Amino acid sequence: MRNKGKYAIAVRKPDGEIDVMTDDYKSVINVPAFQKIPILRGIVNFIDSLVVGIRCLMYSASFFEEEEESPSEEKKSRKTEKMKPADEKNEEQKESEEKKSDTLFIVGTLTFALIMAVVLFMVVPLFLSRWLGRGFSTPLVRSVLESAIRIAVFLAYMIVISRLKDIQRTFAYHGAEHKCINCIENGRELTVENVLLSSRLHKRCGTSFLFFVIIVSVIFQMFIHSENRLEQLGIRLLLIPVIAGVSYEIIRLAGISDHPLVNILSKPGLALQKLTTREPDASQAEVAIRAVEAVFDWRGFLGNDEKKT
Repeated sequence: MRNKGKYAIAVRKPDGEIDVMTDDYKSVINVPAFQKIPILRGIVNFIDSLVVGIRCLMYSASFFEEEEESPSEEKKSRKTEKMKPADEKNEEQKESEEKKSDTLFIVGTLTFALIMAVVLFMVVPLFLSRWLGRGFSTPLVRSVLESAIRIAVFLAYMIVISRLKDIQRTFAYHGAEHKCINCIENGRELTVENVLLSSRLHKRCGTSFLFFVIIVSVIFQMFIHSENRLEQLGIRLLLIPVIAGVSYEIIRLAGISDHPLVNILSKPGLALQKLTTREPDASQAEVAIRAVEAVFDWRGFLGNDEKKT
């Protein structure tokens, strides 16, 4: 959960306890002026969200790595620690090396994820549409075909991963996150019972953002044509930041507006969230609540005299 300059990670450890870690939220591109410029702020927030997301996954995974360590290895590790001299410089050096290692891992993971996304959602639809549309000479028809393939690939991908057991658990926590926010925004106390009764769909969700990314990219490619495949691919790659920025502005508007047109535009993204969220159980809702409470004073937000149960 993130709120202004803080973010928190709550993890249900293997022993059943909930660990909560709170840290300062620092932008990868730390230029405050960028947050005031439409489109550009979307690009910055998109990058930041990816980085923070990977850090959270790394942090949560560390608990299960520790649990899987064998007793003999654990004893050996403790014995080694006792034999080490208490040297602050060595500790600082160790922390520095760990930070560098984490940074390299994050950069590597992001690079791999972006490459896979480009291949799956850009390269495959582009070349597949050119192969299937060999009899069509009109660029607009080929663009429509490519767009249809891209949307089909995206939906197929979401359906496939939503059937994986580990992903289903992740999506349940995703649902718990949405339920907490909806609970607060609907003026209810943040209790497990109230959270479970709240909706798991939310207009500001990253799933809706991805949906708008697909739709915006479809609109852009219909007006930008090239007969050279490499040029087409290059143009699409250059447009990624712009598409992300435009999509961010749409999702930002959806989060602050209840205009009928905005609500209509939000419906496909909300429908898609039925794939990327699941109903959490009470223990998952409790974890989400702890993360919210670490960075947000929901009692102060609701007001002492306006609490609803």
